[in-house]
Amino acid sequence: MAAVAEPSWRARLRALVETKPFERLVVGVIVLNALTLGLETSATATALVGPLLLALDRLALLFFCVELAIRIVAYGPSFFRRPWNLFDFTIVAISLAPASEGFQVLRALRILRALRLLSVVPQMRRVVEALLAALPGMGWVVALLALVFYVFAVMATKLFGQSFPDWFGTIGASLYSLFQIMTLESWSMGIVRPVMEKHPLAWLFFVPFILITTFAVLNLFIALIVNAMQKVHESEGIGETIKIDHAEVMAELQAIRAELAELRRTPPARARGETLAASERAG
Repeated sequence: MAAVAEPSWRARLRALVETKPFERLVVGVIVLNALTLGLETSATATALVGPLLLALDRLALLFFCVELAIRIVAYGPSFFRRPWNLFDFTIVAISLAPASEGFQVLRALRILRALRLLSVVPQMRRVVEALLAALPGMGWVVALLALVFYVFAVMATKLFGQSFPDWFGTIGASLYSLFQIMTLESWSMGIVRPVMEKHPLAWLFFVPFILITTFAVLNLFIALIVNAMQKVHESEGIGETIKIDHAEVMAELQAIRAELAELRRTPPARARGETLAASERAG
């Protein structure tokens, strides 16, 4: 039986970055960096420990650069074939941009490093993958919602545009007012009741709109997301079952190989003698 080859340095490096302690270290640095970036927005904290916060931020960025370098070396070209790795690489690359006075936007984008939790924490990663899996179905729900909004916006502009030009004077204004009504933000006292003072039957327009958009169409988003989450969970369950079965099969194969190796080490003459002795005893 051939000896098992010693794992290469790249394989050892890959095993290192996939361990739980390394994953927890990365998560800890991300959380700490997010807290320091939040404290930088406080004038009091900046006055007290401003240099310390800046030093921690630079150390965190250095850690992320080293971590990505290790991952790139460990996985080689295949690192850039994984979407989550590209996501991490982009986030860190944005952080490396010069954050001078003329690049205040880039300086503010440093907080995007906190989004790396989405790729590092498996549970968060599964939620994002479920949301992405639900996007095709959500696109049709958005199309349906847009159609409903357009129809009601045209109706609202014709019905209430002259009386309330600020809210329903144009289709754009009507769309914004209907969006506010859909979110149930001050929809009754802020918009509907003032409209009903001049148009008592306006509730026949607004109530069906709320029922269709808020309680029907928007719930379709929740249904699609829940369905996608369930599919991801089921696929993970199948994957875990396959891993368990594979481990059992490999264990049985190793046991068979060990028995074959033992038989190969047994001298042929001794084996024949044992066979004859067993035959005489049987006779």
